[in-house]
Amino acid sequence: MQSRYFTLTDYPEGVPSREIFKLESQELPDLAHGEVRIKNRWLSVDPYMRGRMSGVRTYVPPFELGQPMDGGAIGEVIESNDEKLKVGDRVSHMGGWRDVAQVSGESVFKLPDHDVPEQAYLGVLGMPGMTAWTGLNQIAECRAGDNVLVSAASGAVGSLVVQLAKAKGCHVVGIAGSAHKLAWLESIGVEPVTYKERTAKELGDAIALASPEGIDVYFENVGGTCLEAALDHLNEGARIAVCGMITSYNERQEGVGPGNLFQIVARRARMQGFIVADHWSNYGYFLNDVAPQVAKGTFDYQETVEEGLERTPDAFLALFEGGNTGKMLVKLND
Repeated sequence: MQSRYFTLTDYPEGVPSREIFKLESQELPDLAHGEVRIKNRWLSVDPYMRGRMSGVRTYVPPFELGQPMDGGAIGEVIESNDEKLKVGDRVSHMGGWRDVAQVSGESVFKLPDHDVPEQAYLGVLGMPGMTAWTGLNQIAECRAGDNVLVSAASGAVGSLVVQLAKAKGCHVVGIAGSAHKLAWLESIGVEPVTYKERTAKELGDAIALASPEGIDVYFENVGGTCLEAALDHLNEGARIAVCGMITSYNERQEGVGPGNLFQIVARRARMQGFIVADHWSNYGYFLNDVAPQVAKGTFDYQETVEEGLERTPDAFLALFEGGNTGKMLVKLND
């Protein structure tokens, strides 16, 4: 059986070009003991993958030039040499960026029996949802009545953070860009604030209007101007959960940090970065909490879908142009 997959031909500087992604194919070997073969149905592309294109190890190893790329995927087992998995099982795994994956059964997660679309396990019930839940509850220790600010509030993670915070009874402000993203935030009861064509001071003034009693929790996905604006409006004892800083992912050189970091001292605030993989032992608790609400339709989770394996790089690059509302997915053709 053939597998088609993407490789990188070069490590990019700045915004990656479409040309560095090469679609290749290979004949898969016979299954070894404990391996399974999976026909992928959905692929995930995520901002963290940009760091893997640097050639430098961060908290995950870099992609190797000329070797199959990988990432989150949902698929169906079509052949199994693992007694725990059978043909027809729907599973999630990390053999993405390809149409057919051959992986160890130990690295495969059988989808739970919840009444939700299968691709939800790449978004609202997958890594983005787990990131939102972990950052808000365990890192920022969000409490009922807190004033919460979220950057990239209509993205895969941020769109879930704002709804989890609303469910706790918090006053929530969401930072986003385009008009339709701001309208969606407003439709779910979130105070929308645009960062477009605003200085840090101007953005800070807008945050103050949207949350006149200050900010107790800031969920950071962006960095740059958003972070600088947020720091000036923290309440005493505020907590900042740093999930990512997408503004810096394509920079060619180190950026300059906010000039008002002393606000962390003045406000007795706590700022903590986190990697969701370090908290994955709590995934079962997350599913028990969130999956029933997703099944009932409590959460308005968003998806942006590209069709066909060939569109995977385009879906990835669109993440850095604001081209997604909610989770960016690639649906593979049957």
